Amino acid sequence: MTIRDFQDLSFAHSWELYGENILTELEQTLEEGRDVETYRAEAERIARLPRGREKEEAADLLFEKLYAAPMRRNFPYVEPSDLASIRKERPEDRPAYAKPAVDDALRDKLTGAWLGRVCGCLLGKPVEGMKQAEILRIARDEGNYPIRDYFGGRPDALRAAGHSEKTLERLASCYRRGFMPPDDDTNYTVLDAVKVIGEYGRDFTPDDMARVWLSSQPVTAYCTAERVAVMNFVTSVKPPLSAVYKNPFREWIGAQIRGDYFGYINPGDPEAAADMAFRDASISHVKNGIYGEMLFSAAIAAAAVESDPGKILRAGLGEIPKASRLAEDVETVISWFRDGVTAEDAMKRIRTRWDESNPHHWCHTNSNAMIVAAALLYGGMDYGKSIAMAVETGFDTDCNGATVGSIIGMAKGADAVGDVWTSAIRDTVDTTIIGCGMFRIQELVDLTMKHAG
Repeated sequence: MTIRDFQDLSFAHSWELYGENILTELEQTLEEGRDVETYRAEAERIARLPRGREKEEAADLLFEKLYAAPMRRNFPYVEPSDLASIRKERPEDRPAYAKPAVDDALRDKLTGAWLGRVCGCLLGKPVEGMKQAEILRIARDEGNYPIRDYFGGRPDALRAAGHSEKTLERLASCYRRGFMPPDDDTNYTVLDAVKVIGEYGRDFTPDDMARVWLSSQPVTAYCTAERVAVMNFVTSVKPPLSAVYKNPFREWIGAQIRGDYFGYINPGDPEAAADMAFRDASISHVKNGIYGEMLFSAAIAAAAVESDPGKILRAGLGEIPKASRLAEDVETVISWFRDGVTAEDAMKRIRTRWDESNPHHWCHTNSNAMIVAAALLYGGMDYGKSIAMAVETGFDTDCNGATVGSIIGMAKGADAVGDVWTSAIRDTVDTTIIGCGMFRIQELVDLTMKHAG
């Protein structure tokens, strides 16, 4: 007997099958600058094969070719994936801040950051995966546009407008429970607090992070790049190779959503936050996938002592390669804002640059980072306005609402989040972390204060 006699690939999720994502791999490899256009016909042929062992074996052979392909000579970006090289490529004019005291003022900011992240995530959670047109239709049909409250609060109006009961249940089930339901955007933040820093301390390694992942959640809690990384850990592919081995999602948004806690516990120290973010991101991502986590971890650290959104973004950009695609994309948004481009036009430009019907674009680090940057700048650091802007633009709605909310909550404190958002969660967040379950937000703030000290 052979392995073929035991395997039934119909049982696997598509994220777990490299052959099912071979065209994403080709697009990803091209974006990284590798000279692989010559393999397009082969990738398209593999993509047409039915799911099964033949497809996976053909995809495995193509992986070896793509991985070994040389860089294009005219590729204009410099995008290393190791920390020493990343630091060498940072801009020279990086901002520096004094670290704040670990006192009641910082506690208020950390409370705001936790609440801001959780509530921003909750706004985007029920519409995740929807196209922008559907999100706006829901908001308008229930009289919630401009968005100023959670979706699903007027089911009769939505029902009258023709929305299905399934949609109504999806919208309402998220916030009517009286707590934040489990979500990967909040799971990782809690996981970092309780398991990573709580057990390994501030000097945790990428290998430590991998061990935490394996022991703390079921595999179904991990998505896209994270799911591939976990599968790689199980087969003894260690970081950083776990980020690249048959991982077509290695520049997707998964790392960008994981770095908030490192900003929380390094207030006023963007470099230290980015260092921790790198150790986390490098187990599942490369290049701009890593930079996304570093940028926003550093931005959150800066938000503890800085309230101007442009300067907060500049602190984040100070920790990533200046000649990277991510730096270019975020700088583009900053230039639009500086040059007087309207918020509506800025979001339209992002949606023109990235196609929401293409999963690679929908879930990419850069597309969503541009939305976050625009929401921070054009929202004027108004919590409700900014998270609404991040969510209504579409793409990865819960991720973007969470990141925007985290930064504004850190910068402006708990009161800035507002009762309309916080009353739905009643200071409680649920998780899928084994042995943990629910936490009070204030419990998590207590732990964060301890780790920040």
